[in-house]
Parts: sequence; C-alpha cells; structure tokens
Amino acid sequence: MATQDVAEERDQSSLAQIVDRNIRALIERRRLEESRRGREDRIADGITRFTGSMQFVYIHLVVFGLWIVVNLGWIPLVPKFDPSFVVLAMVASVEAIFLSTFVLITQNRMAAIADKRADLDLQISLLAEHEITRLVTLVTALSDKLQIEQARDPELSELARDVQPEKVLDRIEQTENSVEEHIGSTGS
Repeated sequence: MATQDVAEERDQSSLAQIVDRNIRALIERRRLEESRRGREDRIADGITRFTGSMQFVYIHLVVFGLWIVVNLGWIPLVPKFDPSFVVLAMVASVEAIFLSTFVLITQNRMAAIADKRADLDLQISLLAEHEITRLVTLVTALSDKLQIEQARDPELSELARDVQPEKVLDRIEQTENSVEEHIGSTGS
C-alpha cells in the first residue's frame, strides 16, 4: 500500500510540474503579447477599463447631477449656463461616440486574442485526436498479433482513421443547411 502511495505522489508531482510549466509558459506569453501592444491599444484599453468602473459612474453622477441641479435653478446663487440642456446632450453624445469607439477597439483586440486561443485549442485537439487514432491502430494491431479475442466494434475502423477538419466543417455546414431548410419548409 505504501508503494502505491509513493507512486501516486510521484505521478501527482510530475503532473504538478507539467501544470506549473504550462502556467508559466502561458503567463510569459501573455506578458510578451502585452509588451508588444502599441501605445494606441494601451490607451484604448486603459480608457475602456476606467469607463467600465464604478468610479467612472460616480464621477458622472456628480458632474451630470450638478449640471442638472445648477441648470434647473435649484442653487440660487449659481447662474444657469445651460438652461435647455443642449450642451449637456451634446457633451454626452460626443462622449458616447468616443467611448463606444474605445470599447470597440478593445473588443476587436480581445477577439483577435480569442481567435488565436481558439486556433491553439483546435491544433491541440487535432494533435490529441491524431495521437489517439494512432493508439487505436496500435492496440488493434497488437490484439490481432496476440490473437486476443475481442468484440469487433464497428466503430473501431472509423476511430482508426484521422479526422480531416475540413470534412468535419463541410459536414457541419451541410447539417446546418439541411436544418435551416427543414425549418423553412415547416414554416416555423
């Protein structure tokens, strides 16, 4: 029992080392990508980060609240400077235009990062699928060579073939099209 515990601890230790190595590699990659960002991207990200904070909301509550209170004439000694609130509307509109642009810039950059991660995930999945396919082929060949009676699973021959991603994508599109045609023909 003690030998099994030592072996499990060793396996967990090596797994922890692999996990730690992968985490360090990912953190290093993020830092590298962060350092490669241009000044414009850093500015857009900073503005987006600030405008998405409660501090930004509080500042606007105070500024716009005071603007409204002053221009409603609720503070007797302070003269109205925008009684029709046209200037306030213009300021808010211009601010909204710029803020939405900064948010879109940040979202575009984040989408590009997400696309890179999706590509990496796909490559890792394809590699894992290829390795599993080879293992299925190897185990099947070993069982045949050793004359091990096995239940012939009809899926084994299919599992022993590599997946071709372009064919899978074609199949997804065909299925989506047939579902859409079916929905369209039923009138839903």
